[in-house]
Order: sequence, then C-alpha cells, then structure tokens
Amino acid sequence: MSAVQSHWRQVSEQTVAATITSNGYFSAAAQSSSHVVIIVERKEDWASYFPCEHIVTAQEYLEHTRDSDTGKRVQVINLCRSYKYLGHGYYCSLLAEARGHKVIPSVRTISELTKKALYGLALDDLDKTLEKALNHQLYRSTEGFTLTLYFGRTDIELLQELARQLFETFPSPILLVEFRHHNGWHIGGVKCGVLHKLRDDQEDQFAHALDNFSRKIWRQPRLRRLARYDLAILLDPHEQLPPSNPRALENFVRVGKSLGIDVDLIERKDYDRVAEYDALLIRETTSLDNHTYRFAKKAESEGLVVMDDPASILRCTNKVYLTDLLNSRQLGMPATEILYKERPQDFERIGERLGFPLVLKIPDGCFSRGVIKVESQAALLKATAELFEHSVLLLAQEFLYTDYDWRIGVLNRKPIFACQYFMSKGHWQIYNHKAIGQAINGECRTLAVHEAPKAVVELAVKTANLIGDGLYGVDLKQSGDRVVVIEVNDNPNLDAGIEDAYLQDDLYGLVLEEFVRRLELKRRGQVW
Repeated sequence: MSAVQSHWRQVSEQTVAATITSNGYFSAAAQSSSHVVIIVERKEDWASYFPCEHIVTAQEYLEHTRDSDTGKRVQVINLCRSYKYLGHGYYCSLLAEARGHKVIPSVRTISELTKKALYGLALDDLDKTLEKALNHQLYRSTEGFTLTLYFGRTDIELLQELARQLFETFPSPILLVEFRHHNGWHIGGVKCGVLHKLRDDQEDQFAHALDNFSRKIWRQPRLRRLARYDLAILLDPHEQLPPSNPRALENFVRVGKSLGIDVDLIERKDYDRVAEYDALLIRETTSLDNHTYRFAKKAESEGLVVMDDPASILRCTNKVYLTDLLNSRQLGMPATEILYKERPQDFERIGERLGFPLVLKIPDGCFSRGVIKVESQAALLKATAELFEHSVLLLAQEFLYTDYDWRIGVLNRKPIFACQYFMSKGHWQIYNHKAIGQAINGECRTLAVHEAPKAVVELAVKTANLIGDGLYGVDLKQSGDRVVVIEVNDNPNLDAGIEDAYLQDDLYGLVLEEFVRRLELKRRGQVW
C-alpha cells in the first residue's frame, strides 16, 4: 500500500480536526462535530488514493442538500481541475461559502489569482524573504524555476518559510509559483495547481502535506493603522447607469467637508494613488473581472476602510451564491432551481415545476442584463443555449410580477432608506435596455424606512446581514402577504433626487459618518 493510500485509510476512519479562521486560514481546533468534504472534478482524479467517504464530485456537491450537515462544522477542500470564473471549481467554492462551509481555496483566493494586478499587490511584502531564501549557491546559476507547494509545504527546507508566507497570502491546496531572476529574484507568477496532473512522488507529498496542514495554525496578517481622514470616491464619468449621479457626488463632497472629511473623486487611471487615502467608497458598477475589484483589493491591502469590501463584492455579484444562502437560512425568495449545462435532461420538466412564464438569469448579471423571461419550452431551450455560453450554471426562477420592487438600503446592519422602483413603461423589469426614445428605467418613490412594510424591512436586513456589515441595497417583491428577496447589491444606487428624497443630506452623512466611525476604531487598534 502506498503512503498516499495509507494516509487516506486514516482519514476515512476519523474526522480531520481543523477549523478555519475568519480570513480563510486553517487553525488546529479539534471539533467532534466537524466533517471534511473533498471535491474532485471526476472520481478518477482520486484513483491513486485510497477510497474515502469524504470524496464527492463537483456535480454531487453542487446538487447537495444541507440536511445531512445539520449541526456539523463542514470543511471543504476543493480539488477541481479548474477554478475558472463561472466554472465548476468556482461554483463549488462559491456555494461552499453560501452554505456556511469553510472552503479552500476561497472564491476570494480564486479571483485574486486570476490576474497579477490583483495578487501582485500581496507579493510586495515577500521581497526580503525571497532574496534571503534564494541567495544560495544552488540558485546562482539558474534564471528561473517553478515550485509546487502543497498546503504551504515544500521539501526544500531553504524555501519553507517563503512557502508558508505564500500559503498565508493565497490559501490553496496546490500552488504553482514561478520564480525568475532578472536584476534580482522575483515571483513571476502564482496559480492554482491541480490534483490529477501530479506525478507519483508528488501525490505522496500532497497526502503528507494535507495531513500536516490540518494541524497547523496560520496567523492572520496585522492590519495597518490609520491616522488621516481622506476619502476617495471611485467613479466612471462615462458609465451609462452609475450608482450615483453627478449631483449625488457633489453632495458627498459638500457633506464630507462639514464632517471634516476631504472627499476626492478618482477614476480608473488613479489606481496608483489609492494608498494616499484613508478610505475608499466605490461609486461605479462593481465586477470581479474589472478594475473595481482590483481597487477594493488594493485599498484593503493598504489598510483603507473600503465600501464595498472585496468579500461583499464577491458575494453580491453572483446570484447562485445568494440563492443557496437564502435557501440554507429558509428566507423568502421566488421558487428557484439551478440548471446545469451538463444536465440538459432537467430542462424538460422545469416549466411544469415553476410554470410559464419563468425567468432565466445568468449568475453575475446586473441592471437586469443577462435576464430573460421565457413563455414556452421552445423559448426556454433557445435562451439556455444562449446563456450557457457564459456560465455552466443558470438560475430558473418563477415569474412574480409586481408593479414595483422594493429597495431597502442597509448600512452596518441597519436600514437607512426605502424606495419603490416601478417597472419601466411597457416592460416587466425596472430597466429596459431596448427602450428607444424613452427612459430606460421606471419611476421611483422614496419613503421613510418606518413607512415601508415591516416584513419587507426585516427580511432585507436579515438578508444583508448574511453578506456583511457594509453598504447594501436589497431588492424585494411583495405580493399580498408574501415577501421575497430578488437580489442584494453591494454598491446600491445613491442618487440625488431619488434615494436621498426623504433624508436629503442626512443620507450622505450616514454613509460618511460610518467611515469616520470605522477609521476612529482602527486608530485605537479596534475592529468595528
């Protein structure tokens, strides 16, 4: 029996005793109620290892129900063949987080490793360790090499401290790190490795590293302390549907002065200036694959207070995450099913279960884009063929028409405004992107929070609190006594004349005062 098989005979007989700290690092803490789940793309990817009840395929995990996990602390090790955006590996980590499972790699790690512009920020602090580790005669005659790390472990003793720090920065089961020498050593690239491509000797290293990993404590990096109160607002002056109109931005600047905050409007080209500020407020549409997420990540890495933070962006930009999150907490939402590209046979009965018309959604759509209402089975098949070009998963949702949607603004777990967004004229959505010669969106009406239905406000706050303590806009529908959540926005609209119609300047003041509160707590070395 190989060392790999021997190791996993043990794993199948006892629970891996490990928990994960808030930033995604594992720490040793035996839990009798713990349960480990290891996800592989295909069962044959585990063929070299001893059969184990903890192994599930990506498809099995995605279709998994929570009933068997009640009361257990679940740790997920995602070993899919690829973590590409909207692929199986990505969704497994995304839904693990939605289900309250602790997962490695996290969606945050996956997203950061997609672009050097993101992960390069975190590598700057490793320069001294890198020079010390590679200032050895073994490496003086080479121009570069690639190192494979298994749960932060390497057999090369000289590089173990560097391996540990890389794992703290990018917690991932397998990391491929490319080192290059040009006027000194530097890291040329970092990416996730995959299990099914390991050689025999690497499989043994992987198994031993996993065993060691479950017993290690990985410390959190220290946060930088802040002193000055300068706020940057990130905007795109050319965006067609920005979260804040020009007059709202002017209000932020004006109200900021009255609170002792210097508010500066910045754009994409000002990326290198982020570290000059104490805080960042993002006021353009966020996405994981554009500069807004990079700005949020850089701001956080520099110790700024940022809204919305990278974790909130990750959670809010994908509707599959929200669906699983609401289902697991039994909170109200329209009847929803997930359609898998690899299971076309499921499409035949979806209309019977949800009824026609129904709504198909691409997971990361925004402002009503990537959302199609279908009236028949034929229309459904046509729409799925189109949308599956962008994602391996789609959402099929019951069609619930109302004259308007509720939007409840939530800041630091408290409601701050309530709006009614009416459907675009002659359309079934708030936004009608095909409108010609007329307004693209419908009318809006803003009320005091206490004037909105209590059930709507309570559900909005409960939902937003599952995302975090930032600034969110929760969209809901109310039909009779039924209230359901449609989505959560990480950078909700704050427009002059609309969302501020009731509170006026106080709305901007609430947002800015929350920045001040967090900055003052950080100055005292406290966490908000």
